[in-house]
Amino acid sequence: MPTYDFICEKCKKRFTITISIAEYEKKKYHCPKCKNKNVKQLVSLFQTITSKKS
Repeated sequence: MPTYDFICEKCKKRFTITISIAEYEKKKYHCPKCKNKNVKQLVSLFQTITSKKS
């Protein structure tokens, strides 16, 4: 499942959530600290693992 990085617009807490793409599209996520739904997604890095050698 993908991970997404956010920052809360109200309390400025940064947090990461791991949810499915379907859940992400429903926009049912909120700040874990203050429960505010006004959050901004941050640009995040990702890493993939493949079975083939480069």
